[in-house]
Amino acid sequence: MSAPEQLPVKKKVLGREWIFLVLSFLIASLVWLLTNLSKTYSGTVSVPVVAHCNIDGHGLESSNTVLVSARCRADGFRLVRESSRRERKVVTVHFDRKDLRRLGPDTYGVIGGAKNSYTSQFFGDNVQLEAFITDTLKFVFPKENHKRVPVEVPHSVAYRSQYMQSGPITVSPDTVTVYGEQARLDAVERIITPRLVITDLNESQHGILKLNVPDGVRLSTDQVSYEIPVSRYVELQATVPVEVQHVPSGRQLQVYPPTAKVVLRCAFPLGKDPLASFKLYVDWHDFSTSLTGRCAPRVPHIPTGVLEYRVEPEVFDCVEL
Repeated sequence: MSAPEQLPVKKKVLGREWIFLVLSFLIASLVWLLTNLSKTYSGTVSVPVVAHCNIDGHGLESSNTVLVSARCRADGFRLVRESSRRERKVVTVHFDRKDLRRLGPDTYGVIGGAKNSYTSQFFGDNVQLEAFITDTLKFVFPKENHKRVPVEVPHSVAYRSQYMQSGPITVSPDTVTVYGEQARLDAVERIITPRLVITDLNESQHGILKLNVPDGVRLSTDQVSYEIPVSRYVELQATVPVEVQHVPSGRQLQVYPPTAKVVLRCAFPLGKDPLASFKLYVDWHDFSTSLTGRCAPRVPHIPTGVLEYRVEPEVFDCVEL
């Protein structure tokens, strides 16, 4: 009797070996591909860009799109994606106004090295710039109806005892540009902030306030900064003579009463005595143009450190002798 045939078994083993070899080859190829695509290469990257910038009197975004191209170093995955894309996603880039040079009535350009600081916005964070291929980026910002209006800060500020405001409240910016249809612009005379309420203030205060935006318009900024200078003070009182000045030759002017009580609020700590140089006078011109002969005194010079002063009485009777 002859031995049974083993050929079918050999064919099965041989088939499995081929499958294993093919899978091994595919895995090795995939590893090789991933390894090589992970490496850094040099290539051209291009992106369409729309510019965003707050230019006084113009729209926020450019009406055109500029294709920005550069020689960059990036991983193989990025460069393969770039070369295989049929349509590129438009990127909106926020430009600083100082980096845009005016090239025409509505045209502004980003020129030379000004582009370098926007590389990550153009191409992403994982790209190293070698050189820009596109030289000047020209964007068109259409004009918009606009007007400048002041900013007002309604406020209620209460100070701790022996503290006071040592200067005007400052707001920056103190005017803003309003954009919109002309009919809506005509109705806007000022922009206000929410009411600022502070109590027991004993030091200079600063902060940020949002602007109340009227319906149907856009503002050049949506917030402003404010500062309230505050100083501790001491109060000084004295009685000083009321002088007369600029009296024409041959004329005489008498002031009643001849003295006044002055109350000075001075920044603490005091330097020189401010009362030593504080003077009051009545000017002849004020008297000559007055219908009643009553005049408010003038202060020729406010001494350093005086935050506020009060004179009693506030007006004086003047008589030409």
